[in-house]
Amino acid sequence: MSEFTMSDSTRAHNCEIEISVQEADFDLGALSQRWTDGDVTNGAQVMFVGRVREFTQASQQSMTLEHYPGMTEKSLQKTADIAASRWRINKALIIHRVGELKPADQIVLVMVLSGHREDAFNAAWFIMDHLKTTAPFWKKESADGEGQWVDAKDSDDQALEKWDES
Repeated sequence: MSEFTMSDSTRAHNCEIEISVQEADFDLGALSQRWTDGDVTNGAQVMFVGRVREFTQASQQSMTLEHYPGMTEKSLQKTADIAASRWRINKALIIHRVGELKPADQIVLVMVLSGHREDAFNAAWFIMDHLKTTAPFWKKESADGEGQWVDAKDSDDQALEKWDES
């Protein structure tokens, strides 16, 4: 399997933003250390790690995530930019994996650093709600070589609505 990695690092609203869409797993400890080493300005660090949970049908063995390179990164960047414009955050990291994943595999990391916990929590929650609904990823659950595409959930759309009100 070829290793796909596309990473982009930018600044928006005085916030350092890094986006990566990749097949490779990520090391949460190493990333946390890299993003906080020597940092005395950020009193809050919020991390969300999404993992592949067990499948609804026992016969399912894996999940494959597909995306459009370039378009997906732009969508993630836009979401991070919006978060940086709404909350006082200084750093935002989004890593989303693609390819074949099995139960318990890490699939997504959102890390937000801010001077204050409320901004960090809200920005991370906002980013995750947007990832679940607006980011162009396609998910297929497979068993014995056969698979079915998974539709978005109504509950994910409802979770996103709360951000339109605030």
